[in-house]
Amino acid sequence: MDIILFLAVVYLFTFFVGILLEKIRIPWIFASLIFGLLLAAYNPFPIVTNSETFKFLANLGMLFLLLMIGLEIDLKEMISKSKFFMKATTFIILFETLFGSLVIHFVFGYSWFISVLAAMSFATVGEAVLIPILDEFKLVNKPLGKTIIGIGVLDDVFEIATLTIACIMAGVVVKKAVDYSHIEITMFSLIILFILAFAIIKLRKEIRKLRAPSIEAIFLFVMFLFCLFVAVGEYADAAAIGAILAGVGIKNFLSEKRLETILSEVKTTAYGIFAPLFFVWVGSGVSINYLITYPLLVILVVIVSGAAKAISSYIVGRKELGFKESIIMGISLTVRFSSSIVVMKILYDSGLIKVGLYSVLIASTAVFIIVPIFISYLITRWKISPAKTRGLITS
Repeated sequence: MDIILFLAVVYLFTFFVGILLEKIRIPWIFASLIFGLLLAAYNPFPIVTNSETFKFLANLGMLFLLLMIGLEIDLKEMISKSKFFMKATTFIILFETLFGSLVIHFVFGYSWFISVLAAMSFATVGEAVLIPILDEFKLVNKPLGKTIIGIGVLDDVFEIATLTIACIMAGVVVKKAVDYSHIEITMFSLIILFILAFAIIKLRKEIRKLRAPSIEAIFLFVMFLFCLFVAVGEYADAAAIGAILAGVGIKNFLSEKRLETILSEVKTTAYGIFAPLFFVWVGSGVSINYLITYPLLVILVVIVSGAAKAISSYIVGRKELGFKESIIMGISLTVRFSSSIVVMKILYDSGLIKVGLYSVLIASTAVFIIVPIFISYLITRWKISPAKTRGLITS
């Protein structure tokens, strides 16, 4: 099948299945992952999905998703978050990482380093999935909503750290040995990326003095910065880090009015064109035979991960939010579907994790996508309304 026709099939499937998923509060983009999982079970298009063209387009999808993450990171907000959010995020992420790494080390047989790295990537939160649910019940600006979103925002620190380590490790593995010259190049490239991001932020006042160009021209300049950062990152096998830093630099470079328009344009490009291909790529790499042979491993990971999130959230949130609200927070934070999938893909493609663990982690992510349905049910069942929250968290 011609790749253009294959893309038409992907987009059509994502469109129709996505509409059905949204009716039950599951993000429509999940339809692309479903298509990929179907290809993993039976792939009538192996020539297309194994082609360099498709892999390139899918990789662009990954980079655009990371650009979106960078554009949504608010450095000032992260710095200004209260001590409660800082402590809660750190405790919850590390608590789940601890138990997740134990499972990966003793059950799957990986080294402690890889176990901790994979577990931490899996412990991060896909807060973007939760915001529509919280908004529907008018909880976004209430203690429960603020806490969930605040933890989701601050866990970006762990996401970036995990992604950075994964990129460095992937580069080392690709070189087939611990090449210290490669590590030096990696560190130098990362330093250049941070300097570029810092320079863009510092130059924003001077650039804004110039006559404002059209939005099309600004979009072209944004794409230039995106490609520049990714290209520099490529030298360190860290294009993913380059994409995130490009987003951070662009966010702090543009005025709020321009940023809103550019964010909309980039989001349309990312989710409308490239992201579906990335999730098809992710899903198609799963071993269905492995999951059929070892279904209990998926159940084990789901139970351990979910219990760790729920227990840690109850410990840190029971006094500030109350019993029911802290339980809802814990369940909410089990939602994945963020950069954690990117880290899993990088670890898998570099050979740091094998198809078995990769398949179980992706399948577990797919299971957790039903959490928004359960959250909506609990909020309604327990009658969690803005008036009932205790209001101890106001910042």
